[in-house]
Amino acid sequence: MDRRSFLALASAASFFSYDALSRASAATPGNVLVVAQQLDNVTSLDPQESFEAVAAEIAGNMYQKLVRPNPEKPEELYGDLAESWTVSDDRKTITFTLKSDAAFSSGAAVTAEDVAFSLARAVKLDKSPAFIINQFGFTKQNVEQRIRATGPRTLVVELDGTASPAFALYCLSANVGSVVEKKVVLANAQGDDLGNGWLRNNSAGSGGWVMRSWKASESAMLEASPAQAKRGPIRRIVLRHVVDPSAQLLLLRNGDADIARNLTTEQLRALQGDDNYALVRKAAASLVVIQLNVTHPQLAKPQVRQAIKWAIDYRGIQANLVSLTHAIHQSFLPVGFPSAVTDTPFQKDIAKAKALLAEAGVPDGFEIVMDHYSAQPYPDMAQALQADLAAIGIRLRLLPGENRQVLTKTRARQHEMALTAWGADYFDPNTNAEAFCVNPDNGANARNRTLAWRNSWSDAAFTQRSLDALKEADSAKRLALYDQLQRDHMQQSPFVFMLQTTNTAACRKGVQGIRLGTLPDSNSYADARKG
Repeated sequence: MDRRSFLALASAASFFSYDALSRASAATPGNVLVVAQQLDNVTSLDPQESFEAVAAEIAGNMYQKLVRPNPEKPEELYGDLAESWTVSDDRKTITFTLKSDAAFSSGAAVTAEDVAFSLARAVKLDKSPAFIINQFGFTKQNVEQRIRATGPRTLVVELDGTASPAFALYCLSANVGSVVEKKVVLANAQGDDLGNGWLRNNSAGSGGWVMRSWKASESAMLEASPAQAKRGPIRRIVLRHVVDPSAQLLLLRNGDADIARNLTTEQLRALQGDDNYALVRKAAASLVVIQLNVTHPQLAKPQVRQAIKWAIDYRGIQANLVSLTHAIHQSFLPVGFPSAVTDTPFQKDIAKAKALLAEAGVPDGFEIVMDHYSAQPYPDMAQALQADLAAIGIRLRLLPGENRQVLTKTRARQHEMALTAWGADYFDPNTNAEAFCVNPDNGANARNRTLAWRNSWSDAAFTQRSLDALKEADSAKRLALYDQLQRDHMQQSPFVFMLQTTNTAACRKGVQGIRLGTLPDSNSYADARKG
Protein backbone atom coordinates (compact mmCIF):
# COMPACT_ATOMS: atom_id res chain seq x y z
CA MET A 1 0.00 0.00 0.00
CA ASP A 2 1.44 3.36 -0.98
CA ARG A 3 1.50 6.38 1.34
CA ARG A 4 -1.52 8.04 -0.34
CA SER A 5 -3.68 4.94 0.06
CA PHE A 6 -2.54 4.48 3.66
CA LEU A 7 -3.46 8.06 4.56
CA ALA A 8 -6.81 7.69 2.81
CA LEU A 9 -7.58 4.52 4.78
CA ALA A 10 -6.50 6.17 8.02
CA SER A 11 -8.77 9.10 7.29
CA ALA A 12 -11.70 6.79 6.69
CA ALA A 13 -11.01 4.79 9.84
CA SER A 14 -10.98 7.91 11.98
CA PHE A 15 -14.69 8.38 11.30
CA PHE A 16 -15.80 4.82 12.01
CA SER A 17 -16.04 2.83 15.18
CA TYR A 18 -14.14 -0.47 15.24
CA ASP A 19 -17.42 -2.39 15.10
CA ALA A 20 -18.55 -0.43 12.05
CA LEU A 21 -15.35 -1.29 10.20
CA SER A 22 -15.64 -4.94 11.18
CA ARG A 23 -19.14 -5.17 9.78
CA ALA A 24 -17.99 -3.49 6.56
CA SER A 25 -15.04 -5.77 5.94
CA ALA A 26 -16.98 -8.11 3.65
CA ALA A 27 -19.13 -7.38 0.60
CA THR A 28 -22.31 -5.63 1.65
CA PRO A 29 -25.48 -7.80 1.89
CA GLY A 30 -27.87 -7.79 -1.05
CA ASN A 31 -30.68 -6.09 0.88
CA VAL A 32 -28.47 -3.41 2.48
CA LEU A 33 -27.22 -0.31 0.68
CA VAL A 34 -24.07 1.30 2.11
CA VAL A 35 -23.32 4.89 1.13
CA ALA A 36 -20.07 6.75 1.87
CA GLN A 37 -20.93 10.42 2.21
CA GLN A 38 -20.03 13.61 4.06
CA LEU A 39 -22.66 13.99 6.80
CA ASP A 40 -21.07 16.62 9.03
CA ASN A 41 -23.28 19.55 7.98
CA VAL A 42 -26.39 17.99 9.56
CA THR A 43 -27.54 19.84 12.67
CA SER A 44 -31.05 18.38 12.96
CA LEU A 45 -33.28 15.81 11.27
CA ASP A 46 -36.47 17.68 12.17
CA PRO A 47 -37.80 18.72 8.73
CA GLN A 48 -39.30 21.90 10.17
CA GLU A 49 -35.87 22.91 11.52
CA SER A 50 -33.15 21.44 9.29
CA PHE A 51 -31.82 23.62 6.51
CA GLU A 52 -28.80 21.70 5.27
CA ALA A 53 -28.48 19.73 2.04
CA VAL A 54 -27.77 16.32 3.57
CA ALA A 55 -30.52 16.70 6.17
CA ALA A 56 -32.97 17.64 3.41
CA GLU A 57 -31.97 14.53 1.44
CA ILE A 58 -32.55 12.28 4.45
CA ALA A 59 -35.88 13.97 5.20
CA GLY A 60 -36.94 13.63 1.56
CA ASN A 61 -36.68 9.86 1.93
CA MET A 62 -38.57 9.75 5.25
CA TYR A 63 -41.36 12.28 4.70
CA GLN A 64 -43.94 13.29 2.15
CA LYS A 65 -45.35 16.74 1.34
CA LEU A 66 -48.62 17.84 -0.16
CA VAL A 67 -47.01 18.29 -3.59
CA ARG A 68 -43.67 17.69 -5.30
CA PRO A 69 -42.11 19.10 -8.47
CA ASN A 70 -42.05 16.78 -11.45
CA PRO A 71 -38.33 15.86 -11.75
CA GLU A 72 -38.65 15.63 -15.54
CA LYS A 73 -40.77 18.79 -16.05
CA PRO A 74 -39.96 21.31 -13.30
CA GLU A 75 -42.73 23.66 -14.40
CA GLU A 76 -45.23 21.00 -13.26
CA LEU A 77 -46.25 19.88 -9.78
CA TYR A 78 -47.78 16.53 -8.92
CA GLY A 79 -49.55 15.35 -5.82
CA ASP A 80 -47.48 13.61 -3.17
CA LEU A 81 -49.96 13.35 -0.32
CA ALA A 82 -52.51 15.47 -2.21
CA GLU A 83 -54.80 13.65 -4.61
CA SER A 84 -56.04 16.97 -6.04
CA TRP A 85 -56.35 20.67 -5.24
CA THR A 86 -58.43 23.66 -6.30
CA VAL A 87 -57.84 27.40 -6.14
CA SER A 88 -60.64 29.85 -5.31
CA ASP A 89 -61.69 32.53 -7.80
CA ASP A 90 -60.05 35.26 -5.70
CA ARG A 91 -56.76 33.25 -5.74
CA LYS A 92 -56.54 33.36 -1.94
CA THR A 93 -57.67 29.87 -0.92
CA ILE A 94 -56.26 26.47 -1.90
CA THR A 95 -58.30 23.40 -0.96
CA PHE A 96 -56.53 20.04 -0.96
CA THR A 97 -58.02 16.56 -1.05
CA LEU A 98 -55.64 13.97 0.35
CA LYS A 99 -54.99 10.50 -1.03
CA SER A 100 -56.84 7.80 0.84
CA ASP A 101 -54.02 5.25 1.01
CA ALA A 102 -51.21 7.31 2.58
CA ALA A 103 -49.95 5.90 5.88
CA PHE A 104 -47.33 6.81 8.46
CA SER A 105 -44.68 4.28 9.45
CA SER A 106 -46.77 3.59 12.56
CA GLY A 107 -49.54 2.29 10.29
CA ALA A 108 -51.89 5.20 11.03
CA ALA A 109 -53.55 6.91 8.08
CA VAL A 110 -52.32 10.38 7.09
CA THR A 111 -55.12 12.87 7.79
CA ALA A 112 -55.72 16.51 6.98
CA GLU A 113 -55.29 17.20 10.70
CA ASP A 114 -51.71 15.86 10.50
CA VAL A 115 -50.97 18.13 7.55
CA ALA A 116 -52.47 21.20 9.24
CA PHE A 117 -50.51 20.42 12.41
CA SER A 118 -47.24 20.05 10.46
CA LEU A 119 -47.54 23.36 8.57
CA ALA A 120 -48.64 25.18 11.72
CA ARG A 121 -45.76 23.55 13.57
CA ALA A 122 -43.28 25.08 11.11
CA VAL A 123 -44.71 28.53 11.80
CA LYS A 124 -44.81 28.07 15.57
CA LEU A 125 -41.29 26.64 15.85
CA ASP A 126 -40.05 29.57 13.74
CA LYS A 127 -36.75 27.88 12.88
CA SER A 128 -34.54 28.90 9.94
CA PRO A 129 -36.73 27.52 7.09
CA ALA A 130 -39.98 28.92 8.56
CA PHE A 131 -39.80 32.00 6.31
CA ILE A 132 -40.73 29.81 3.33
CA ILE A 133 -44.16 29.30 4.91
CA ASN A 134 -44.40 32.58 6.84
CA GLN A 135 -44.13 34.73 3.71
CA PHE A 136 -47.82 34.11 2.97
CA GLY A 137 -48.89 35.99 6.05
CA PHE A 138 -49.03 33.11 8.52
CA THR A 139 -48.22 33.90 12.15
CA LYS A 140 -48.29 31.96 15.39
CA GLN A 141 -51.54 33.73 16.18
CA ASN A 142 -53.44 33.08 12.93
CA VAL A 143 -51.98 29.92 11.42
CA GLU A 144 -54.48 27.49 12.99
CA GLN A 145 -57.38 29.50 11.57
CA ARG A 146 -55.85 29.90 8.11
CA ILE A 147 -54.48 26.35 7.71
CA ARG A 148 -57.15 23.94 8.88
CA ALA A 149 -58.67 20.53 8.31
CA THR A 150 -62.34 20.63 7.30
CA GLY A 151 -62.61 16.86 7.01
CA PRO A 152 -60.42 13.75 7.38
CA ARG A 153 -59.04 14.23 3.86
CA THR A 154 -59.74 17.93 3.22
CA LEU A 155 -57.32 20.75 4.01
CA VAL A 156 -57.91 24.47 3.49
CA VAL A 157 -54.99 26.92 3.16
CA GLU A 158 -55.88 30.63 3.14
CA LEU A 159 -53.22 32.91 1.63
CA ASP A 160 -52.88 36.64 2.23
CA GLY A 161 -53.17 37.48 -1.48
CA THR A 162 -49.70 39.02 -1.84
CA ALA A 163 -48.32 36.18 -3.99
CA SER A 164 -49.62 33.85 -6.66
CA PRO A 165 -51.05 30.43 -5.68
CA ALA A 166 -48.47 28.81 -7.98
CA PHE A 167 -45.72 30.29 -5.83
CA ALA A 168 -47.43 29.01 -2.67
CA LEU A 169 -47.65 25.49 -4.09
CA TYR A 170 -43.95 25.42 -4.90
CA CYS A 171 -43.16 26.61 -1.37
CA LEU A 172 -45.33 23.86 0.09
CA SER A 173 -43.14 21.39 -1.81
CA ALA A 174 -40.09 22.50 0.20
CA ASN A 175 -38.60 20.34 2.95
CA VAL A 176 -40.22 22.54 5.62
CA GLY A 177 -43.60 21.38 4.25
CA SER A 178 -42.92 17.76 5.27
CA VAL A 179 -45.85 16.12 7.05
CA VAL A 180 -45.22 14.56 10.47
CA GLU A 181 -47.57 12.36 12.49
CA LYS A 182 -49.22 14.61 15.05
CA LYS A 183 -49.94 11.93 17.66
CA VAL A 184 -46.41 10.51 17.68
CA VAL A 185 -44.71 13.90 17.69
CA LEU A 186 -46.78 15.28 20.57
CA ALA A 187 -46.29 12.06 22.55
CA ASN A 188 -42.55 12.76 22.44
CA ALA A 189 -42.77 16.50 23.11
CA GLN A 190 -40.88 18.08 25.96
CA GLY A 191 -42.58 21.15 27.33
CA ASP A 192 -43.67 23.35 24.47
CA ASP A 193 -41.05 22.16 21.94
CA LEU A 194 -43.68 20.41 19.75
CA GLY A 195 -41.46 17.33 19.64
CA ASN A 196 -38.48 19.22 18.21
CA GLY A 197 -35.93 17.65 20.56
CA TRP A 198 -37.10 14.13 19.69
CA LEU A 199 -37.45 14.69 15.92
CA ARG A 200 -33.88 15.94 15.69
CA ASN A 201 -32.79 12.30 15.94
CA ASN A 202 -35.93 10.32 15.03
CA SER A 203 -38.63 10.26 12.38
CA ALA A 204 -42.44 10.25 12.21
CA GLY A 205 -43.21 10.36 8.51
CA SER A 206 -45.11 8.60 5.75
CA GLY A 207 -42.18 8.25 3.33
CA GLY A 208 -40.47 5.06 2.28
CA TRP A 209 -37.87 5.04 5.04
CA VAL A 210 -37.71 5.26 8.84
CA MET A 211 -34.79 6.54 10.91
CA ARG A 212 -33.51 3.69 13.07
CA SER A 213 -30.19 5.11 14.20
CA TRP A 214 -28.53 8.51 13.96
CA LYS A 215 -25.05 9.32 15.24
CA ALA A 216 -24.00 12.87 14.42
CA SER A 217 -20.91 13.06 12.17
CA GLU A 218 -20.71 9.25 12.14
CA SER A 219 -23.64 7.41 10.56
CA ALA A 220 -27.34 7.18 9.82
CA MET A 221 -29.33 3.98 9.43
CA LEU A 222 -32.63 3.99 7.54
CA GLU A 223 -35.00 1.03 7.37
CA ALA A 224 -37.84 0.47 4.94
CA SER A 225 -41.16 1.65 6.37
CA PRO A 226 -43.36 -1.31 7.35
CA ALA A 227 -46.43 0.69 6.27
CA GLN A 228 -45.37 0.98 2.63
CA ALA A 229 -47.42 -1.23 0.31
CA LYS A 230 -44.73 -1.09 -2.38
CA ARG A 231 -41.54 -2.52 -0.98
CA GLY A 232 -38.34 -2.84 -2.93
CA PRO A 233 -35.55 -5.34 -2.31
CA ILE A 234 -33.45 -2.90 -0.24
CA ARG A 235 -34.50 -3.11 3.40
CA ARG A 236 -31.81 -0.97 5.01
CA ILE A 237 -29.68 2.02 4.00
CA VAL A 238 -26.51 2.82 5.93
CA LEU A 239 -25.05 6.30 5.40
CA ARG A 240 -21.48 6.48 6.66
CA HIS A 241 -19.72 9.75 7.31
CA VAL A 242 -16.44 9.81 5.38
CA VAL A 243 -14.87 13.24 5.01
CA ASP A 244 -12.02 12.46 2.63
CA PRO A 245 -13.16 11.70 -0.95
CA SER A 246 -10.06 9.50 -1.35
CA ALA A 247 -11.27 7.36 1.54
CA GLN A 248 -14.72 7.18 -0.06
CA LEU A 249 -13.14 5.93 -3.29
CA LEU A 250 -11.12 3.31 -1.41
CA LEU A 251 -14.24 1.98 0.32
CA LEU A 252 -16.06 1.88 -3.02
CA ARG A 253 -13.27 -0.02 -4.77
CA ASN A 254 -12.95 -2.51 -1.89
CA GLY A 255 -16.67 -3.25 -1.88
CA ASP A 256 -17.18 -1.82 1.62
CA ALA A 257 -19.48 0.85 0.17
CA ASP A 258 -21.99 0.51 -2.63
CA ILE A 259 -22.09 4.24 -3.42
CA ALA A 260 -19.69 7.17 -2.96
CA ARG A 261 -21.22 10.63 -3.05
CA ASN A 262 -18.42 13.22 -2.80
CA LEU A 263 -15.75 12.21 -5.32
CA THR A 264 -13.70 14.85 -7.13
CA THR A 265 -13.37 15.25 -10.88
CA GLU A 266 -10.07 13.36 -10.94
CA GLN A 267 -11.53 10.46 -8.96
CA LEU A 268 -14.65 10.32 -11.11
CA ARG A 269 -12.53 10.41 -14.25
CA ALA A 270 -10.72 7.30 -13.01
CA LEU A 271 -14.07 5.47 -12.81
CA GLN A 272 -15.34 6.53 -16.22
CA GLY A 273 -15.33 3.73 -18.74
CA ASP A 274 -14.89 1.11 -16.00
CA ASP A 275 -17.72 -1.45 -16.30
CA ASN A 276 -17.49 -2.11 -12.56
CA TYR A 277 -18.99 1.31 -11.79
CA ALA A 278 -21.83 3.53 -12.95
CA LEU A 279 -22.04 7.29 -12.43
CA VAL A 280 -25.49 8.76 -11.72
CA ARG A 281 -25.31 12.51 -12.38
CA LYS A 282 -27.71 15.43 -11.94
CA ALA A 283 -27.40 19.21 -12.11
CA ALA A 284 -27.96 20.56 -8.59
CA ALA A 285 -29.39 23.93 -7.56
CA SER A 286 -26.00 25.27 -6.51
CA LEU A 287 -24.25 28.05 -8.43
CA VAL A 288 -20.65 29.27 -8.37
CA VAL A 289 -20.82 33.05 -8.50
CA ILE A 290 -18.47 36.02 -8.11
CA GLN A 291 -20.03 38.78 -6.01
CA LEU A 292 -18.94 42.33 -6.89
CA ASN A 293 -19.51 44.87 -4.12
CA VAL A 294 -20.51 48.10 -5.84
CA THR A 295 -19.32 50.24 -2.93
CA HIS A 296 -15.92 49.77 -4.54
CA PRO A 297 -15.48 52.81 -6.82
CA GLN A 298 -14.46 50.74 -9.85
CA LEU A 299 -17.05 47.98 -9.41
CA ALA A 300 -19.75 50.65 -9.26
CA LYS A 301 -19.15 51.21 -12.98
CA PRO A 302 -21.28 48.95 -15.23
CA GLN A 303 -18.52 48.81 -17.84
CA VAL A 304 -16.06 47.39 -15.29
CA ARG A 305 -18.51 44.70 -14.26
CA GLN A 306 -19.04 43.85 -17.93
CA ALA A 307 -15.27 43.76 -18.51
CA ILE A 308 -14.84 41.19 -15.75
CA LYS A 309 -17.56 39.03 -17.28
CA TRP A 310 -15.87 39.14 -20.69
CA ALA A 311 -12.36 38.47 -19.34
CA ILE A 312 -13.05 35.05 -17.82
CA ASP A 313 -12.19 31.80 -19.59
CA TYR A 314 -15.31 29.92 -18.50
CA ARG A 315 -14.65 26.99 -20.83
CA GLY A 316 -11.06 26.58 -19.67
CA ILE A 317 -11.96 26.63 -15.98
CA GLN A 318 -14.76 24.12 -16.45
CA ALA A 319 -12.83 21.77 -18.72
CA ASN A 320 -9.52 21.80 -16.86
CA LEU A 321 -10.60 22.06 -13.22
CA VAL A 322 -14.16 20.82 -12.67
CA SER A 323 -15.28 19.01 -15.81
CA LEU A 324 -17.19 16.26 -13.98
CA THR A 325 -18.49 18.27 -11.01
CA HIS A 326 -19.65 21.54 -12.62
CA ALA A 327 -21.09 22.85 -15.88
CA ILE A 328 -20.98 26.37 -17.33
CA HIS A 329 -24.03 28.39 -16.28
CA GLN A 330 -24.53 32.17 -16.43
CA SER A 331 -28.02 33.01 -15.09
CA PHE A 332 -29.41 33.21 -11.55
CA LEU A 333 -31.83 30.28 -11.95
CA PRO A 334 -30.13 26.88 -12.05
CA VAL A 335 -30.91 24.30 -14.70
CA GLY A 336 -33.78 22.16 -13.48
CA PHE A 337 -35.81 25.12 -12.19
CA PRO A 338 -38.89 26.43 -13.99
CA SER A 339 -37.89 29.12 -16.53
CA ALA A 340 -34.13 28.66 -16.08
CA VAL A 341 -32.20 30.41 -18.87
CA THR A 342 -29.41 28.21 -20.22
CA ASP A 343 -27.86 30.72 -22.63
CA THR A 344 -24.17 31.46 -22.00
CA PRO A 345 -23.55 34.83 -23.66
CA PHE A 346 -20.19 35.53 -22.01
CA GLN A 347 -16.90 34.05 -23.16
CA LYS A 348 -13.27 35.08 -22.97
CA ASP A 349 -12.76 38.17 -25.15
CA ILE A 350 -9.72 40.15 -23.98
CA ALA A 351 -10.06 42.89 -26.58
CA LYS A 352 -13.68 43.53 -25.65
CA ALA A 353 -12.89 43.49 -21.92
CA LYS A 354 -10.03 45.99 -22.37
CA ALA A 355 -12.24 48.28 -24.43
CA LEU A 356 -14.86 48.27 -21.66
CA LEU A 357 -12.22 49.17 -19.05
CA ALA A 358 -11.03 52.03 -21.24
CA GLU A 359 -14.63 53.23 -21.60
CA ALA A 360 -14.90 53.17 -17.80
CA GLY A 361 -11.83 55.38 -17.50
CA VAL A 362 -9.46 52.71 -16.12
CA PRO A 363 -7.50 51.50 -19.17
CA ASP A 364 -4.61 50.34 -16.98
CA GLY A 365 -6.84 48.35 -14.65
CA PHE A 366 -6.67 48.39 -10.84
CA GLU A 367 -5.92 46.23 -7.81
CA ILE A 368 -8.66 44.53 -5.81
CA VAL A 369 -9.09 41.80 -3.16
CA MET A 370 -11.08 38.65 -3.86
CA ASP A 371 -12.17 36.43 -0.98
CA HIS A 372 -12.79 32.77 -1.74
CA TYR A 373 -13.41 29.46 0.02
CA SER A 374 -10.25 27.63 1.03
CA ALA A 375 -11.62 24.18 0.12
CA GLN A 376 -11.09 22.86 -3.39
CA PRO A 377 -11.94 23.51 -6.14
CA TYR A 378 -12.19 27.18 -5.14
CA PRO A 379 -8.44 27.89 -4.71
CA ASP A 380 -7.75 26.48 -8.19
CA MET A 381 -10.61 28.50 -9.68
CA ALA A 382 -9.41 31.63 -7.89
CA GLN A 383 -5.92 31.27 -9.36
CA ALA A 384 -7.39 30.82 -12.83
CA LEU A 385 -9.48 33.97 -12.36
CA GLN A 386 -6.40 35.82 -11.15
CA ALA A 387 -4.61 34.97 -14.40
CA ASP A 388 -7.64 35.81 -16.56
CA LEU A 389 -8.18 39.24 -15.02
CA ALA A 390 -4.45 40.05 -15.01
CA ALA A 391 -4.63 39.87 -18.80
CA ILE A 392 -6.83 43.01 -18.80
CA GLY A 393 -4.95 44.81 -16.01
CA ILE A 394 -7.13 43.87 -13.01
CA ARG A 395 -4.77 42.62 -10.32
CA LEU A 396 -6.48 40.23 -7.90
CA ARG A 397 -5.15 39.73 -4.39
CA LEU A 398 -6.54 36.39 -3.28
CA LEU A 399 -7.75 35.94 0.29
CA PRO A 400 -8.79 32.35 1.12
CA GLY A 401 -10.95 31.55 4.13
CA GLU A 402 -13.21 28.87 5.54
CA ASN A 403 -16.74 28.85 4.17
CA ARG A 404 -18.21 30.48 7.27
CA GLN A 405 -15.52 33.19 7.28
CA VAL A 406 -16.23 34.21 3.70
CA LEU A 407 -19.96 34.05 4.35
CA THR A 408 -19.68 36.24 7.46
CA LYS A 409 -17.66 38.80 5.54
CA THR A 410 -20.07 39.02 2.60
CA ARG A 411 -23.08 39.19 4.92
CA ALA A 412 -21.46 42.21 6.55
CA ARG A 413 -20.74 43.81 3.13
CA GLN A 414 -17.03 43.92 3.97
CA HIS A 415 -15.77 42.23 0.79
CA GLU A 416 -14.68 43.76 -2.51
CA MET A 417 -14.98 40.65 -4.66
CA ALA A 418 -15.91 37.18 -3.42
CA LEU A 419 -15.91 33.80 -5.18
CA THR A 420 -18.71 31.87 -3.50
CA ALA A 421 -21.48 29.31 -3.98
CA TRP A 422 -25.22 29.86 -3.66
CA GLY A 423 -27.91 27.21 -3.24
CA ALA A 424 -31.65 27.67 -3.73
CA ASP A 425 -33.89 27.50 -0.67
CA TYR A 426 -37.02 26.13 -2.34
CA PHE A 427 -38.23 25.04 -5.76
CA ASP A 428 -39.59 28.27 -7.23
CA PRO A 429 -37.93 31.00 -9.35
CA ASN A 430 -38.57 33.57 -6.62
CA THR A 431 -36.03 31.93 -4.31
CA ASN A 432 -33.13 33.24 -6.43
CA ALA A 433 -34.91 36.18 -8.06
CA GLU A 434 -35.45 37.71 -4.64
CA ALA A 435 -31.89 36.98 -3.53
CA PHE A 436 -30.18 38.47 -6.58
CA CYS A 437 -32.64 41.21 -7.63
CA VAL A 438 -34.58 42.60 -4.67
CA ASN A 439 -33.12 45.39 -2.53
CA PRO A 440 -35.77 47.98 -1.62
CA ASP A 441 -33.74 49.38 1.30
CA ASN A 442 -29.99 49.66 0.83
CA GLY A 443 -29.45 51.08 4.31
CA ALA A 444 -27.20 49.47 6.90
CA ASN A 445 -30.18 48.45 9.03
CA ALA A 446 -32.32 47.04 6.21
CA ARG A 447 -34.62 44.17 7.16
CA ASN A 448 -34.29 42.31 3.85
CA ARG A 449 -30.57 41.60 3.50
CA THR A 450 -30.52 39.78 0.19
CA LEU A 451 -27.45 39.12 -1.94
CA ALA A 452 -28.26 42.31 -3.82
CA TRP A 453 -28.14 44.15 -0.48
CA ARG A 454 -24.90 42.44 0.51
CA ASN A 455 -23.30 43.87 -2.61
CA SER A 456 -24.95 47.29 -2.12
CA TRP A 457 -26.71 46.97 -5.47
CA SER A 458 -30.10 48.64 -5.41
CA ASP A 459 -31.97 48.85 -8.71
CA ALA A 460 -35.60 49.87 -8.33
CA ALA A 461 -36.57 48.43 -11.71
CA PHE A 462 -35.17 44.97 -10.95
CA THR A 463 -36.77 44.99 -7.50
CA GLN A 464 -40.17 45.85 -8.94
CA ARG A 465 -39.91 43.36 -11.80
CA SER A 466 -39.08 40.59 -9.37
CA LEU A 467 -42.06 41.51 -7.18
CA ASP A 468 -44.34 41.66 -10.24
CA ALA A 469 -43.28 38.17 -11.29
CA LEU A 470 -43.91 36.90 -7.78
CA LYS A 471 -47.51 38.17 -7.84
CA GLU A 472 -48.39 37.12 -11.41
CA ALA A 473 -51.28 34.65 -11.21
CA ASP A 474 -50.96 33.25 -14.75
CA SER A 475 -48.27 30.55 -14.60
CA ALA A 476 -47.14 30.92 -18.23
CA LYS A 477 -46.88 34.70 -17.96
CA ARG A 478 -45.06 34.37 -14.65
CA LEU A 479 -42.38 32.11 -16.12
CA ALA A 480 -41.98 34.46 -19.10
CA LEU A 481 -41.32 37.35 -16.69
CA TYR A 482 -38.58 35.36 -14.97
CA ASP A 483 -37.06 34.43 -18.32
CA GLN A 484 -36.58 38.06 -19.36
CA LEU A 485 -35.53 39.08 -15.86
CA GLN A 486 -32.63 36.63 -15.98
CA ARG A 487 -31.47 37.83 -19.40
CA ASP A 488 -31.37 41.47 -18.32
CA HIS A 489 -29.83 40.59 -14.96
CA MET A 490 -26.92 38.80 -16.67
CA GLN A 491 -25.94 42.03 -18.40
CA GLN A 492 -26.48 44.60 -15.67
CA SER A 493 -26.02 43.00 -12.26
CA PRO A 494 -22.85 42.84 -10.11
CA PHE A 495 -22.95 39.03 -10.16
CA VAL A 496 -20.75 36.89 -12.38
CA PHE A 497 -22.43 33.50 -12.68
CA MET A 498 -19.86 30.94 -13.75
CA LEU A 499 -20.84 27.36 -13.03
CA GLN A 500 -23.56 25.06 -11.75
CA THR A 501 -22.72 22.08 -9.58
CA THR A 502 -23.34 18.57 -10.88
CA ASN A 503 -23.93 15.99 -8.16
CA THR A 504 -22.73 12.47 -8.79
CA ALA A 505 -23.42 9.16 -7.10
CA ALA A 506 -20.64 6.72 -8.00
CA CYS A 507 -22.22 3.25 -7.81
CA ARG A 508 -20.72 -0.22 -7.86
CA LYS A 509 -21.81 -2.54 -10.64
CA GLY A 510 -25.35 -3.82 -10.10
CA VAL A 511 -26.49 -0.89 -7.97
CA GLN A 512 -29.46 0.69 -9.75
CA GLY A 513 -32.49 2.89 -9.17
CA ILE A 514 -30.69 5.77 -7.41
CA ARG A 515 -32.26 9.11 -8.34
CA LEU A 516 -30.66 12.51 -7.82
CA GLY A 517 -32.74 15.68 -7.97
CA THR A 518 -32.18 19.37 -8.54
CA LEU A 519 -32.76 20.02 -4.83
CA PRO A 520 -31.37 17.57 -2.27
CA ASP A 521 -34.79 16.55 -0.92
CA SER A 522 -35.44 15.01 -4.35
CA ASN A 523 -32.51 12.59 -4.02
CA SER A 524 -34.30 9.26 -3.66
CA TYR A 525 -33.51 5.66 -2.74
CA ALA A 526 -37.13 4.53 -3.29
CA ASP A 527 -36.29 2.34 -6.29
CA ALA A 528 -32.81 1.26 -5.21
CA ARG A 529 -31.73 -2.31 -5.87
CA LYS A 530 -28.55 -4.36 -6.17
CA GLY A 531 -27.81 -6.95 -8.80
